[in-house]
Amino acid sequence: MQAIVLHKVGDADNLKIEKDEDPKPKKDEILIKHTAIGVNFFDVCFRKGQYAISKMPAILGMEACGLVEAVGDGVTNFKIGERVAYATGGIGAYAEKRAINQHHVVIPPKELTDVQIAGTLFKGLMAHALLHRVYISKRAKKILIHAAAGGVGHLLCQWAKFLGLEVIGTVGSENKIAFARENGCNHVINYKTQKLVDEVAKITNYEGVGLVYDSVGKDTLEKSLECLWPMGMCVSFGESSGNTEKLDLNQMVANSLYITRPTLALYKANRIELTISADEVFAAVMQGILKPKITTYAFKDVAKAHHDLESRNTMGSLVLTV
Repeated sequence: MQAIVLHKVGDADNLKIEKDEDPKPKKDEILIKHTAIGVNFFDVCFRKGQYAISKMPAILGMEACGLVEAVGDGVTNFKIGERVAYATGGIGAYAEKRAINQHHVVIPPKELTDVQIAGTLFKGLMAHALLHRVYISKRAKKILIHAAAGGVGHLLCQWAKFLGLEVIGTVGSENKIAFARENGCNHVINYKTQKLVDEVAKITNYEGVGLVYDSVGKDTLEKSLECLWPMGMCVSFGESSGNTEKLDLNQMVANSLYITRPTLALYKANRIELTISADEVFAAVMQGILKPKITTYAFKDVAKAHHDLESRNTMGSLVLTV
């Protein structure tokens, strides 16, 4: 098989396509021949060395869709030739084939294409966890979502709109404002050119919001806390602008604020929770609640996909087709 291999952290051009032995499924594992692979900003963070990789060389990628090619001992619920998908098994998806424990594998509905599945599952599960598990978002009524035109962000805005929340979204360029509005944002702020805290104050009549979803990190986290009303919650689930090195907890005392840093793998670690959540994500797509915008790249163009994602030139989800 061919795999996209990272031998050292750094630029996207460090991702090299190489031949590798086909993996053999061990006990409880399924060998999947990929047809579509999701690209996420987490992949960029791993590639740059922002997030630690336990072993090098490494194969990145968190999610994929494909067909079962072989099964290991102990696998009884999946059959050869069946279409499956996964998003919680850790890195290793950037390859034509992957052996992964059956615990992480779900069966997507036939109504969705491979590209839709690979462009929605990881991000949709993250949106599901953020809105329904990390905090019951409907309690907040008014929320702030950073990177509203991004992979997770655009699905998060769409789902929040369906739930009846007032959504303030942020983007980093003027050309993304219309897209953010299409995804359900009642208000859109360009945090590169506007003063975030002042704009949120004006929009909310100086009351603030009850909940902030911050995937940007270093450039926005402290400002996110300033946008909250008393006892509000800041959910930090990414650091696309870099790691937040220091956070002064004393700035949270006056308004008794909360902050959390959830990980999808932990929130969806339970097999029943994973399958129920995946079914709800897929149902939301089929019902039109979620309308993922997906840009596809050929498997060989993974470096271009990373360059485009890192330079903020993309909107919505990115998928490699195999």
